[in-house]
Amino acid sequence: MGDHKKILTSFFLLSASLVTVACSSNQQARFQMSFLPPAPHAAFTVELADPPALQPNPYIQDNPLLATPLVPPRRSRADALVQRADQALQRGKRFYQADDAASARREFDRAIDLMLEASDQNPSDRQEYEKKLDQMVDAVHRFDLAGLGASAEIDETRFEKAPFEDILQMTFPVDPQLKNKVREQVAATVSQLPLMVTDPVLSYIHFFETRGRKTLIAGIQRSGRFRPMIQRILEEEGLPPEIIHLAQAESGFLPRAVSHAAAGGMWQFLTWRGQQYGLMQTRYTDDRMDPERATRAAARHLRDLYTEFGDWYLALAAYNCGPGVVEKAVERTGYADFWELRNRGVLPLETTNYVPIILALTIMEKNAAEYGLQDLPLDPALEYDTIETAAPTSMILIADLADAPLAEILALNPAVLKNTAPAAFPVHVPRGTGDQLMASLQLIPPEHRDTWRIHRVTTGETLASIVSKYGTSTASIVAANKLEKPEAIEGDRLIIPANLKVNPSANHSAAKTGTLPRRYVPAQPAATAAAAKPVMTHSSTAMAGRSAGQ
Repeated sequence: MGDHKKILTSFFLLSASLVTVACSSNQQARFQMSFLPPAPHAAFTVELADPPALQPNPYIQDNPLLATPLVPPRRSRADALVQRADQALQRGKRFYQADDAASARREFDRAIDLMLEASDQNPSDRQEYEKKLDQMVDAVHRFDLAGLGASAEIDETRFEKAPFEDILQMTFPVDPQLKNKVREQVAATVSQLPLMVTDPVLSYIHFFETRGRKTLIAGIQRSGRFRPMIQRILEEEGLPPEIIHLAQAESGFLPRAVSHAAAGGMWQFLTWRGQQYGLMQTRYTDDRMDPERATRAAARHLRDLYTEFGDWYLALAAYNCGPGVVEKAVERTGYADFWELRNRGVLPLETTNYVPIILALTIMEKNAAEYGLQDLPLDPALEYDTIETAAPTSMILIADLADAPLAEILALNPAVLKNTAPAAFPVHVPRGTGDQLMASLQLIPPEHRDTWRIHRVTTGETLASIVSKYGTSTASIVAANKLEKPEAIEGDRLIIPANLKVNPSANHSAAKTGTLPRRYVPAQPAATAAAAKPVMTHSSTAMAGRSAGQ
C-alpha cells in the first residue's frame, strides 16, 4: 500500500512539472516573438475559386422575422419642413412662457411659413399634413387671443361667432310630409347650382322651418348689406349665383365671424388659405374681414376647386375640409361622388352636413313663399367710396372728416382691427365723400394722422370747452389753425393737435402763458409743410373748410 502511494505521488509531481515547463516555454516564446522582426511576406499568392452563388432560402424569404429588414424610406423635403415647423412652434411656446412676445411671434410666423412651404412640396400624406396645419393655426390663434400679436389689443367683443357652426356637428329628424313637397319645388326651380332632395337636405329644411328659423331670417335680412356686391363678383368670376348661400352657411353674413378653428370673415378663411388668394394680415388689419376682398378670394378659390373636381358638390365639400381630404377620399373609394363618399363615411362629419345645409338654404330661398320668407325687410346695401391712406390714419379722424358716426366708419371697414388704418390701405368711406375727404385729409400732416382730430364747432361751444374735451391746449389749437384770435366760431372745423412740437425759435415766455405770437407756425418737417395748410381761420379759410367737408 505504501509503494502504491509513492508511485501515485511521483506521477502527480511529474505531471505538474511538465505543465510548468509548457507554460514557461509559451510565455518565453511570446516574450521572444515581441522582439523578433516580422516574418517576410510570401513570394507567391494562391488564387481561390469564386464561391458558389448562394441560393435564396424560401423559408427566410417567407419569414418576416428572418428576412432582411426593409430600409425606411428617406424623408421627403415636405416632411422635413413639417418637422422644422413643429420645432419652431415649440420654440415659440417656450418664448411665450418666458414672456418674450417678440421672439414668440417670430417663431410662430416661421412655423406657419414653413408649413406653407411644405404644401408646395407635395407632402406624402396630404390629409395628415392639412390636419397638422389646422392644429398649428389653431394653436397660434389661441396664443393670439391670450395676449400675443395681432389680437393683443383687439376688443374681442367686436368678433362674432359663426351662427351655423354648431349645427354642422348635429343631425335632425326628417319630416316625412316634406319629401314630396320639396321634390315638387325642386322640379320647378331654376338653379345653376344642381339641387338634389335627400334625407340630410330634408332634415335641415325641417330645422330651418322650426328651431333654426330665427337664425335663418336674421341671416337673410343681414344679407341685404352685401347681396349686390356678392352677386356682382360671382357673375364676374363665372360662378353660380346660388353660391351666395355658402356665405350664409359659413357666417350668416357676419363680416367679423370667427370659428373655433380660427377661420375668419364672411367666407371663413383660415389664415394660410386666405394668403394663397391675397388676403393678408398685419397687426392692424385682416383682409379676411373685408367683405369685398374676401368675396373675390372665395369666388376664385371655388372656381379653382370646381376646375379640379368638375363637380359642385365636391367643390363645396373641398371648400369646407380642404381639397386634400376630398382627393384622398376619392382615391380610397374610387368614387368621385359626394353622396357616395358621405355614405361611406370617408369625409369629416362637418363636411357631410355642410353641403346639405347649402342646398337646404338654396331651396328655401328660391321657394320663399312656400316657407314664409317672402317680403322680408332686408338691410340696405352698403354703399361706399374707397380711398387709400398715405400714412397711418385714425378711423376717428376719418369719421370727423366725413361728418359720420365712428360706428358707421367701422362698419364699412371691418378689416381694420385697431381703429388705425396703416399706410397704403384701402379705406371705405360713405358714398359721395371720398374726393372731399381726401382733400381735407391732406391738411393734416401725415405723421399726425393717427392722433390728430377734426372738430366742428357747435352752438355754445368755446375754445376753452373744446380744449377741455380733447385734453389739449389753447395754444396748440390756435397754432395748428393759425387763428387770429383764440376764439371758436360756430360752424368752423378746427384741427385738434396732439403732442404738437413747438418751434424752438418761438417766444418761450409766451408759450408758458398759453398765448402765442400772431404769426406762430408749428414746427414740422419740410416735406410735410405744404400738406399742413391751416383748415380754418376766421375769414375765407373757414368758409373753404366748411365747403370741403360737405
